[in-house]
Amino acid sequence: MTEQKNQNLEGLTSEQAKKLQEQFGKNELATVKKQSFISKVIHIVLEPMFLLLIVASIIYFILGEPRDGVIMLIFVIGIISIEIIQEWKTDKTLNALKDLSAPHVIVIRDGKEQTILSEDLVPTDLMIINEGVKIPADGEVIKASDLCVDESSLTGESVGVWKVTVDNADKNNTDYWRKDYCYAGTLVTQGSATILVDKIGSNTEYGKIGINVASAPDSPTPLEKQTNSIVKTCAIIAGILFILVTVITYFNIPDHKFTDRIIESILSGITLAMAMIPEEFPVILTVFLSMGAWRLAKKQSLVHKLSSVETLGAVSVLCVDKTGTITMNKMAVQDTWAIDDDNYNLCEIMGLGCETDAYDPMEKAMLLHCESIGISKDHLFGGELISEYAFTNELKMMGHVWRHDGEIVIAAKGSPESILTICKLSDEQRKQIENKINEMSREGLRVIAVGTMNPKSESDIPDNITDCKLTFLGLIGLADPPRESVKEDIKMCNKTGVRVVMITGDNGITASSIAKQIGMKNSDNIITGDELNNMTDSELMERVHDANIFSRVLPEHKMRIVKAFKENGEVVAMTGDGVNDAPALKYADIGIAMGKRGSEVAREAADLILMDDNFSTIVHTIEDGRRIYDNIKKAIGYVFTIHIPIAFASLFAPLLNISPASLLLLPVHVVLLELIIDPTCSIVLERQPAESNIMDRKPRDPNEKILTAGVLTKSILQGLAIFIASFGTYYMLIKQQPENPQLARTMGLSIIMIANLFLVQVNSSNYDNAFKTMKYLIKDKVMWAVIIGTVAGLLLMLYTPLNRILNLAPLSLSQFFIAVGIAAVSVLWYEIVKIFNNMNLNKNS
Repeated sequence: MTEQKNQNLEGLTSEQAKKLQEQFGKNELATVKKQSFISKVIHIVLEPMFLLLIVASIIYFILGEPRDGVIMLIFVIGIISIEIIQEWKTDKTLNALKDLSAPHVIVIRDGKEQTILSEDLVPTDLMIINEGVKIPADGEVIKASDLCVDESSLTGESVGVWKVTVDNADKNNTDYWRKDYCYAGTLVTQGSATILVDKIGSNTEYGKIGINVASAPDSPTPLEKQTNSIVKTCAIIAGILFILVTVITYFNIPDHKFTDRIIESILSGITLAMAMIPEEFPVILTVFLSMGAWRLAKKQSLVHKLSSVETLGAVSVLCVDKTGTITMNKMAVQDTWAIDDDNYNLCEIMGLGCETDAYDPMEKAMLLHCESIGISKDHLFGGELISEYAFTNELKMMGHVWRHDGEIVIAAKGSPESILTICKLSDEQRKQIENKINEMSREGLRVIAVGTMNPKSESDIPDNITDCKLTFLGLIGLADPPRESVKEDIKMCNKTGVRVVMITGDNGITASSIAKQIGMKNSDNIITGDELNNMTDSELMERVHDANIFSRVLPEHKMRIVKAFKENGEVVAMTGDGVNDAPALKYADIGIAMGKRGSEVAREAADLILMDDNFSTIVHTIEDGRRIYDNIKKAIGYVFTIHIPIAFASLFAPLLNISPASLLLLPVHVVLLELIIDPTCSIVLERQPAESNIMDRKPRDPNEKILTAGVLTKSILQGLAIFIASFGTYYMLIKQQPENPQLARTMGLSIIMIANLFLVQVNSSNYDNAFKTMKYLIKDKVMWAVIIGTVAGLLLMLYTPLNRILNLAPLSLSQFFIAVGIAAVSVLWYEIVKIFNNMNLNKNS
């Protein structure tokens, strides 16, 4: 490369370029070897949950229930399709990366300018870039004319970077992002330059990001990790019941032929096992997560990956970017200091020093500040603009010469170091100003100095700004202020045990200042990118326990930080908007991209997209994630509860020598109950609002099983209570009237169906009573549709000719209300348990 710097600017020859391309390849991102479609399908189908579903569908066909078998297979195919679509996300991310650079570029080859495809660039090419061009490769700046580059998509910082040539670069500067170097995918906003191409394709900074995105593991969510455990539990329960019922049925029908005896025993066992296996479980997950995603979309959160909806509720560490997430991503004047205490005059001159059609964010902020104190644009720019001193990177200051209010005014502004060199100041004034500059800088403000001069005539106007003799007026402190709601949001996160960590490319002073303003903990404990470079992974894992601010970080630093938190057992959510955030978004348990200002690469790498770029939305999504997980647990518990009376009724009947014709539940009744259970658990419970204390809890343990001992115990007790009520009533009546099994069966079945309605209301909350939860959803049409549908179905079965087909009998009015009363008692006893739960909760809080 050194030899090439000294070459004349004739560039490569076509022959040299051809040889270099053979050596280095095309200027494009490395392609990842794709897994074949068949391999993806086989890999997914072999997962235990899908194997269970496929076996279940086959058993339905064996049992002569083709409709249920087909529905189950359709469900399996739908879920597999969703999983395959998610497998393609990484490919889409890499494709988005490929679109970041311009398709064509101007190079010097064979001694003349030529336009070539960007993919044909090779190292040591001389590339010419101009305003508006997306740079297609990394390289050193050989020649430059006022070159300013927007590197925000790579570094995350929105302020343009003024570039210098290699010869004029500060040799002692150790910053990773060089000012004498341009990077692929960044945008030229001003000026032009000749770049000596250094790196192409996957060797560029963007290429490294692509490699990191591709290599990021697709880690299963906490809920997905528990799936295998649930499946095993279900299989064990089903296996035990299958053996018990098969054996008992075999010995209970000695009058049958041996072959018939075996077949009926096995079918009885399979029927009961399938009744006990909660096949609603995958339906619950799909419906709850899909509906959760739909509800989040209405709240400005677009979900890419369904399983991430549940993971939101387990988030314990929230890594956020400063610019745009915590702050407004909009510069504002935060402080003004006039040396003569005349703030109005200071701001008026500041406004006159701005462009009439301001493009720079800081100038826009200055003009807005002028308007806020009564200095309108008409007043500022109503005079005559005589001339101007253009801003250059070397001078770092600019000025406008106006005929304003009857006099000539030179309004100049720029970096304090530059403006002070052309101001008339005493040593005492200079010291006072420098102290004020340091004070404002410590507060994280970007400081701009303002000065003025009043030439007597146009002939007295200096030709250059450096020839001016300015009167120093004061300092302007600008910053990107925090969003108004962020302070309350941080307070809520602290309360809920969600730790907020700021990761930024900005300097530590600015980050710490913002952190103090919004109430972040450990705001003085800062780790810089340079410190990260000198840390091992184990040292970083130790340091992240108490460091909440990471400044001057690079893309690979963000990835390391996220990995360190995950290694410590945290569930990590990461926000980002730039291409530089993509690897960390992929590595995080939940990647959250910004929808408004986020790059396509960040959006594709993320699990969740915030359409309003608002920090408050993240807090609301965490609350929704907790609600969804709570409701999934309630639904799983409900499914186990309602299956217990079904299974035990089938199990106890052979033990009590009840004849097959007099059984409480015939196969048709099991199917009817399944029709009730599915909509109840997958629709009604999904709609339940969040518990009142949901944001007072700490994040749940990601290793916590969704079917905990507490949930299982509650389900068993509730299920046994309903079983005792329904089967006890049925058994008592069949003993009293053995010739009328239809009446006994109808009473038992009615109790189960009515108890189901009470059960869903009682289990809607672990703390609030059933009447309170009913009040939440009193206007919910879906809930009422399920309740009315269940009652109407029961009435149709009892009081229409259907009762004969279903082997049921109509109940008298008194019998019906007795069934309602027994069903209510069998379920509402748990309301007393809730009272004790609340007493313990209040005692511990």
